Amino acid sequence: MSWLKAARLPHGGFGGWARGPCAALSWRALKTKAGARRRPQGKAGQQSRASQQAEQAPAKGYLDSVREIMRMPPTTADTSIPSTRVTAEHCARHFKKPPRNVTMLARDFIGDSLYNPAYGYFSKQALIFSPKDGYEFARFRDSAAFLEAMGRQYEDIERELDDVRSIPRQLWHTPTEILKPWYGFSIARHIVRQYKADRAAGAHSGPLVIYEVGGGNGTLMLNILDHIRAHEPEIYGSAEYNLVEISPKLARQQLSQQASGGAAAHTNIRIINRSILDWDTRVDSACFVVAMEVIDNFAHDVVCYDFDTGEPYQAIVRVYDDGEFEELFEAATDPLIREYLQARSALASPQYRSPALSSALYRRVRRLLPLAPNVTRAEFLPTHAFRFMQVLGRFFPRHRLVLSDFYKLPDTVPGAVDAPVVQTRFNNSMVPCETYLVQPGWFDIFFPTNFELLQRLYD
Repeated sequence: MSWLKAARLPHGGFGGWARGPCAALSWRALKTKAGARRRPQGKAGQQSRASQQAEQAPAKGYLDSVREIMRMPPTTADTSIPSTRVTAEHCARHFKKPPRNVTMLARDFIGDSLYNPAYGYFSKQALIFSPKDGYEFARFRDSAAFLEAMGRQYEDIERELDDVRSIPRQLWHTPTEILKPWYGFSIARHIVRQYKADRAAGAHSGPLVIYEVGGGNGTLMLNILDHIRAHEPEIYGSAEYNLVEISPKLARQQLSQQASGGAAAHTNIRIINRSILDWDTRVDSACFVVAMEVIDNFAHDVVCYDFDTGEPYQAIVRVYDDGEFEELFEAATDPLIREYLQARSALASPQYRSPALSSALYRRVRRLLPLAPNVTRAEFLPTHAFRFMQVLGRFFPRHRLVLSDFYKLPDTVPGAVDAPVVQTRFNNSMVPCETYLVQPGWFDIFFPTNFELLQRLYD
């Protein structure tokens, strides 16, 4: 196996060693070696294998030597790399603790960190902020007053959690919970309006069928069904609501929500505890697929491109015996990465080309620059969102998609294209990180969505 160890790699490190404040947080606050391994500073510390080989070559001018080093082939054999390549699915089945001495694709590392049933962020640490009753928005003077009231309630819940747990849970909030029940009511009105329009146009004559992906506490599900039952009883009588949830913990919470209504409980709900990305059953009926604030937590791959050839390299995360991480790059051979890049290139628009496809003149000029990197900065690819679109097209051929998510985020990982926010809460404060190579389960990792590109791929 060949591995890329470029002289300058993404995330601000040399030789693939990522670094950032999250390393200090993981060592000191969480008492575990979670941050990525740092390469020692100074001349010796910044030498790549290419520069070590150059030392053995005949003496020549400094700039000539540097240029030769930076133009060397970007892959080198490394027999010390562990041969065990694992996936997020394999870790979910076989590991109760984060694995050691393995390698995995970046998307598998991110997916395992978030969704592993034994130690993933959403399985163990995350707790959704859910006020008992919806806010009476009319009593707030302005948005600042509302945010102040919500902040106080948020702090109260955090203090209660700290009193009963030695290690605080990760409390996070969603529009569904903050704006309930009105957020769910508005989505229900849209679904019913579109359902009636499709039926009037002869597109279907069957019942209303809804598939919600990633339902959180189940609040959106209840709000949608409450509104349809109150305002469209004929449609409600034959409606079917399916909630597809990857987290066993949240699936149990959703079942509890369903049963808590007593005599008023909805009986047309089915909770399906599985990943939508593993869906393999064809649904031929017309249906609505609802995914609200879900795809931001879909795992991404990381790639960079050779400046001269435009060839992509895929990121591999190496996990050491002591639990530290290193980011490596190899030739992009993963089928999903290749398929995504091919689909994006087929859009035939300059804004969707790889960053390496610059003009020939620019490539010639940059070759003359000392210390110019031989690869581009990293780019995060929404390969699981792309796979989600494939699942919808293959198994839900008559669906309508209702989707909402972030299109822009602050405090993203620096130095990369379409980078995520990586953060955790510690001592009631949000702590952002400068790398995604963090201790699995302790950090939320979420991405902005390029809706223009997503729509082109979806169409």
